[in-house]
Amino acid sequence: MAGGSSTDDENGITGINVVPLVDVMLVLLVIFMVATEFVQQEMKEKTPPNVPIQLPRAASGEDTPNGKMLMLVINSTGELFLNGKDATLPDVKRYVAEMKAEGAKLEAVVAADERLRHGQVVEVIDALRILGVSDVAINTKRQMIN
Repeated sequence: MAGGSSTDDENGITGINVVPLVDVMLVLLVIFMVATEFVQQEMKEKTPPNVPIQLPRAASGEDTPNGKMLMLVINSTGELFLNGKDATLPDVKRYVAEMKAEGAKLEAVVAADERLRHGQVVEVIDALRILGVSDVAINTKRQMIN
């Protein structure tokens, strides 16, 4: 019986220390908060990751609100992608007609490579406007004004 009383050994541990549990939960909370910021930043880019393009820069660029969004990407070779998948202009027209039939109010974001001819971008935007998609935005990178 050297060094301690026999009552501690007989009673055992009767309580649970919650401080380490709280510490772990706070660390997990911080990790989720940081991860959420990265996911939100990625969503703001709104360019499908499987379509490599170089967006032009614009100082007046702003974010678009979320809704029923069509994401159209035209890469440097003129290939058209609708929501990350290969498409043609007739495919886009068909998709817009289907969405309109369901009663959806559509908005479109057009991301075109800066090396692309201007006429190809105008052709896509014009087709969207004729189909009744009145809210069409052009995706750009934010440029810092000197």
